[in-house]
Amino acid sequence: MKRVGFLTSGGDCQSLNATMRGVAKTLYQKYDDVEIYGILEGYKGLIYGNYRVMKSSDFSGILTEGGTIIGTSRQPFKKMREPDENGLDKVQAMKDNYKQWGLDCLVILGGNGTHKTANMLSEEGLNVVTLPKTIDNDIWGTDITFGFQSAVNLATNAIDCIHTTAASHGRVFIVEVMGHKVGWLTLHAGIAGGADIILLPEIPYDINIVIDALDKRNKQGKKFSILAVAEGAISKEDAALSKKQLKAKMKKEEKVFPSISYQIGQQIQERTGQEVRITVPGHTQRGGAPCPYDRVISSRLGAAAARLIIEERYGYMVGFRNNEIIPVPLNEVAGRLKTVNPDSSIIREAQGLGISFGI
Repeated sequence: MKRVGFLTSGGDCQSLNATMRGVAKTLYQKYDDVEIYGILEGYKGLIYGNYRVMKSSDFSGILTEGGTIIGTSRQPFKKMREPDENGLDKVQAMKDNYKQWGLDCLVILGGNGTHKTANMLSEEGLNVVTLPKTIDNDIWGTDITFGFQSAVNLATNAIDCIHTTAASHGRVFIVEVMGHKVGWLTLHAGIAGGADIILLPEIPYDINIVIDALDKRNKQGKKFSILAVAEGAISKEDAALSKKQLKAKMKKEEKVFPSISYQIGQQIQERTGQEVRITVPGHTQRGGAPCPYDRVISSRLGAAAARLIIEERYGYMVGFRNNEIIPVPLNEVAGRLKTVNPDSSIIREAQGLGISFGI
């Protein structure tokens, strides 16, 4: 009997189900006797012993289904070694449940925080294989994460839809795209959607240069402009502050502005006199069916994860580099972000197209 636990943790995204399907189908092809435990609501289920034994039929018809059929939750890594409100040792509880269920391996699908905890469990002696999930595409060690391209498609569609109304009314529109620390999603959606200005967390912007870019378009007879702004975009002035100063400033500003886009919008309206409208697609970027590209990537990653289990090679994340699937040591992945390099070719090429990054 081969027993494998599946766990999805952190924010949901498209292709979680498709990836689990890839793992399960490959295991069912290899073993006549395999038992898959669906651990419910992420690490919370592993801590408190909530699971259900899954059947092969559970993995049928889910290739195109968004979300996760076993649920998810956010369990911050920094609190994992802190006892819960009842004094429970969470790490020990996870280890105990793993052993009690007789698992041969734990398959964990998640983002950066998830991988920190996964690496910790691996170091604690559990057999772990992970898969890179996030719409942010910010996991170190892989060129692409599943969910990213689907989110790019949705964010691009939001920008596409804004184009017609922006042109009709001659307004400035700001489309705020998900991404607190990393701007891959905003960058790709901004280029794909034909945004005129793209503001990213990795490239602190100068509002004067943003205004100059808008003025230039007006002088060229272009009566509307579209900004793709990451929710974590930051000005040069704020980037120069200490963490404590920035936190205090943001706390004060959040009483006035729901997000950075509203602050930028007010500055643009006051200085140019142009009408500004804000659109926030929000969690729609996580939802819906995965795009075909993600379905292919997820199926490949899932099958590769199953091969690691079959070969009993644990302590790896299954990554995607140069169009090939490779195992990446978990201890190399945990705690590292893959950010947009301001000096990278994609930024230079976008600038060559006339896109301003506020610098």
